[in-house]
Amino acid sequence: MPRILQINAQQYSRLTVDEGSLERAFAALDNWGQYNAPDGELSLVFLTDDELAQIHADFLDDPSPTDVITFPGDDEMDFAGEICVSVDRALSEAPSQGWSFAEELTLYLVHGWLHLAGLDDLDEESRSEMRVAEKLCIERLKTLSAMPIFALKN
Repeated sequence: MPRILQINAQQYSRLTVDEGSLERAFAALDNWGQYNAPDGELSLVFLTDDELAQIHADFLDDPSPTDVITFPGDDEMDFAGEICVSVDRALSEAPSQGWSFAEELTLYLVHGWLHLAGLDDLDEESRSEMRVAEKLCIERLKTLSAMPIFALKN
């Protein structure tokens, strides 16, 4: 059964999200079997730096800006979790990483999905494992032509 995505980009009105491409991307990750995020509905929230920093402060007691925050779901409610990403951060970081805004934003979504699959990045060893997994997932999406499509309005 395909994963249900709940996509909320209302807070970032300049962002256009191709929902079909997001569904294909998460289906490609879910069906791969390399990493296993929980089944169920997945909430994706696209925010500004300030909005995500406020969530960071409220839930993790850290008011600093960040790129992605992942909240685990509830198996009994058939809810996989929620991935909150900063569109502003993706815009500012993409040029220094040498790739497009859409690739950077996809990296944040992949990172959140990997957290749901049980990976962490709290120490050097787990951060290294996370970077490898991120790279493998992005390569998988590119190989399958399943990269999500995002655009920004002026």
